[in-house]
Amino acid sequence: MVIRILLSLILIIIAPSVMALSQVEASIEKNPVIEGEYFVLNITADDDLNAGALNTSALLENFIVGRTSVGRSTQMVNFNTTKETRWQVLIAAKSSGNITIPAFNIEGVSSSEIVLQVAPAGSKPQESQNLYIEASTNVDEAYVGQLINYKVKLYLAVELQRGVLSAPVVKGAQIKQIGEDTDSTEIVNGRRFRVIERNYGIVAGLPGEIIIDGATFSGDVLIETQRRGGMFGFNESIPMQTEADRKVIQINSYPPSYQGEWLVSDLVSLREVWPDTQTTFEAGSPITRTISLIAMNVDENSLPELAMPTTEGLRVYPEKPLRQTGIRDGQVISQYSLTAAIVPTKPGTYTLPELKVPWWNTQLKQQEYAILPAKTITVVAGEMAENALTITPQQPSYQYASYWPWLTGVFATLWLITLIMWRKAVSQQHRLVTTKTTQRPVADVASLATITEACDRNNVSDVISALQGYFSALLNRQVTLAEISKLSEPLSQAVTDLQQDRYSQHTKAVNKQQLMSAVKSYHPNINTPSNSVIAKLNP
Repeated sequence: MVIRILLSLILIIIAPSVMALSQVEASIEKNPVIEGEYFVLNITADDDLNAGALNTSALLENFIVGRTSVGRSTQMVNFNTTKETRWQVLIAAKSSGNITIPAFNIEGVSSSEIVLQVAPAGSKPQESQNLYIEASTNVDEAYVGQLINYKVKLYLAVELQRGVLSAPVVKGAQIKQIGEDTDSTEIVNGRRFRVIERNYGIVAGLPGEIIIDGATFSGDVLIETQRRGGMFGFNESIPMQTEADRKVIQINSYPPSYQGEWLVSDLVSLREVWPDTQTTFEAGSPITRTISLIAMNVDENSLPELAMPTTEGLRVYPEKPLRQTGIRDGQVISQYSLTAAIVPTKPGTYTLPELKVPWWNTQLKQQEYAILPAKTITVVAGEMAENALTITPQQPSYQYASYWPWLTGVFATLWLITLIMWRKAVSQQHRLVTTKTTQRPVADVASLATITEACDRNNVSDVISALQGYFSALLNRQVTLAEISKLSEPLSQAVTDLQQDRYSQHTKAVNKQQLMSAVKSYHPNINTPSNSVIAKLNP
């Protein structure tokens, strides 16, 4: 009797685990579907199972399989406990026609097959879907170094619970997000959509064809569903995934006729911020000048560096340049700003040279120039200088005569000091001119070695950087490639060859002999008239 009771208890304990899994059911959210469109395949088992109990490898033959989410639930009604494990698998049909979703076997229990009707891609308008992506580019072809604006718009007709919008994938190009996401609403064919918009900048480094694999979205949305056997609906979290169409962009090579540092854009302009309309300034008082290079559909890092135009008699103290990019009226606008304090050292009339930046017009397919005209200013003596030049009033006639011998001695001493300083200044000036005409500065020699080493490595970018460093040191100011090319005809040809090598589809060796010959053949004009020391000491 006791043994019979024990056996009954054991059977009661182990029976639920043995007989728990009795049904596996597969269902889909809609039928028919569109080729390439993701939909949810639901697989339900009436037991608490591990996530790895379901094997979906049989789907790979006819479907693209996305992410899989697993949920479990337990209900107890009148001491009757039921458990459920539910898999939600995102899948998309690879082809149109009738495709069979195979049966799934879990621990010996199988689901039924599902015959799926798949319509060709594009047969159903995107606007009829609850979630889709549109992607567009501002151009169908571009130049090397030109920024391509890739715009992504995610349309949502359902409530978004969570999700990730991923960037497009491009080989052979750089890509980065531009600006912040915008969130708005649109009415499309009478349906209200939430629209999330994002912009990416794509810059190709080599000519040829680039393929842009569309941006993708993967996340969960809330959809109102009817509870089985119930009167009321509830919001259910459903995984969804979609992606934009693939795009192909043709990249054109660097135009051989282009002269100067390569800059490609739809529109380029130079602007300045100057103290109102003022043209007269005091010596010694700083003048703040800001020059901005603004370009449309250009990456901020592609904008060339600028040097503040100056002339003899003006000292320039530049600040660190500022680069920034933003979206304005659907266009990418990049800006390079350079601010400097200009300090006149003496009275006179000065002309600040014009600033010219070459660029390639993608609309007209020709080279153009952004020009900031020359500016003439007048510098007058400041208040301190005027006070220094003010003649001391004549002393009254009743001063004692005993002061005259002492004053005479002081003036004689000052005259002797002035004479000694004048002779010393003339001697130093003579030695300075002699040194400049017979010897290159050490910094220039070091820069020449840097150019040679870059040529030996056949690194065009390093050669260009070293070339700019050499001439900046030689001329005592920052110079651009465009300015270097204007120094001499050999340098102009050498810079043109370097630019062509930099953007050429085929790697070529740098013509070291031609480049070094052009560099060494240039000698700056050092016979400029210097300020007279006598004029300073004897106004």
